[in-house]
Amino acid sequence: MNSKHILAIDQGTSGTKAIIFDENAKIIAKGFTELDSIYPRPGFVEQDPEKIYENMISAVHKCVNTFQHNVRFELDSIQICGISNQRETFILWEKSGEPLHNAVVWQCKRSVDICGRIKQTKLADEITARTGLVVDPYFSGTKIKWLYDNIEGVRAAIDNGAAYFGTVDTWLLYKLTGGRSFYTDYTNASRTLLFNINRLQWDSVLLRRLGLKNLHVPEVKPSAFDFGETTFEETFPRPVKITGIIGDSHAAAFGESCFERGDAKVTLGTGSSILMNTGHKRVESKNGLVSTICWSLPDRIDYALEGIIVTAGATIKWMRDKLGLFSHVMESEAMATSVSDNGGVYFVPAFSGLGAPHWKMNSKAMISGITFASDINHIVRAALESIPYQIKDIITTMEADSKIKLKELNADGGITSNNFVMQFIADLLQTNVRNIGIEDVSALGAAYIAGLQSGIFASLQQLKEIVFPQRRFVPGDKQKIAQEYYKGWQNAVNIL
Repeated sequence: MNSKHILAIDQGTSGTKAIIFDENAKIIAKGFTELDSIYPRPGFVEQDPEKIYENMISAVHKCVNTFQHNVRFELDSIQICGISNQRETFILWEKSGEPLHNAVVWQCKRSVDICGRIKQTKLADEITARTGLVVDPYFSGTKIKWLYDNIEGVRAAIDNGAAYFGTVDTWLLYKLTGGRSFYTDYTNASRTLLFNINRLQWDSVLLRRLGLKNLHVPEVKPSAFDFGETTFEETFPRPVKITGIIGDSHAAAFGESCFERGDAKVTLGTGSSILMNTGHKRVESKNGLVSTICWSLPDRIDYALEGIIVTAGATIKWMRDKLGLFSHVMESEAMATSVSDNGGVYFVPAFSGLGAPHWKMNSKAMISGITFASDINHIVRAALESIPYQIKDIITTMEADSKIKLKELNADGGITSNNFVMQFIADLLQTNVRNIGIEDVSALGAAYIAGLQSGIFASLQQLKEIVFPQRRFVPGDKQKIAQEYYKGWQNAVNIL
């Protein structure tokens, strides 16, 4: 059989997707298994490491079952696997593979006090200079420190050199290979607060300063690498090679073909992550963005600037679930377009604070500009407009920090189905906005990476030539009014 297929695993916070792609990047089969989180105390978020692994195996089983019985391909055609994973979530375990503690999820806020103390010292600036990140509980390092300070068994294991550390990709790889492979890739390492993105190595100074110098850290490799092989608990009759590992947001950027300096992607979900490829050199932000590794191949490493929007689709869900303004999110588009303009109404969705580039994390959400002429449709429209406004804030900052003009914005995620939001983004940014029509873009990026390493795909150029049923939104005749609206948004944000 000449057909070649790629198994892509997208291990996320709420569950795992397993997807099989063919050599033309067409989806052949899917499997999904939900994953629960644990909330032991307010602000603490954990997951069972063994269940993360079992969850992944379950998704692969479901996908392979569909592949065999519904599509009727042979398993021998699946020779490689790529993995994308929830970033920043980490696990500590012993050499035997026994976890020392539950996985600490990226959403967990347990290290707020530790971060606060660090920010009062020169170490905060040193961390940013070395890692490209800001000191925040979002990243792994300070939460490892919290476990070290508060869990006696963890502290003893680290001090004795018996504790293995890894983000979810490393944990899955270690388990899948029976401990033979202990690796991560540059993208995942760059999210830990422990990795020097200038030297591309674990930072011994930071590990020592945080009291973690005896921690076993994985060997760091490019995203495209021969990481090991596995049968996925005998799902396959012979081992499948794992030839790609990449953090999920970075995988989305790769799946969106953000291959060149100035290419950018936005994931429009509950929140939003915006990554702009800044080329082969790190760009430092003076305005609250983080520098990170965008993606990497054996002969190439691209850097990126990243901005995080705390609340995007969550605003629409809140209006539906808490205010009852509509019964289905799709209704919001018709409501927004039923009025000729926003009526001067602005919705600043600072439910959990306002992220980059404002960093007003103690602020609360606000609706301003309401008059007797305002109705429910103006409020819904204002909420939808808040998503493009926040994107504009970050893109403007990225362009200023990098001195790079945005070429085109690639968009993925559920909100891309809202034509009002997509067109407003194009008008506001005055650039094209592209959606390739693939919901599982992180899995696609993992498949691309794995396929490049194995030779199924020959080059980045070949990936760029793969055709999808994409939609492209072009700036229209409302660009000028969009810029005027944006001034009103800036005034509303300044009130907070």
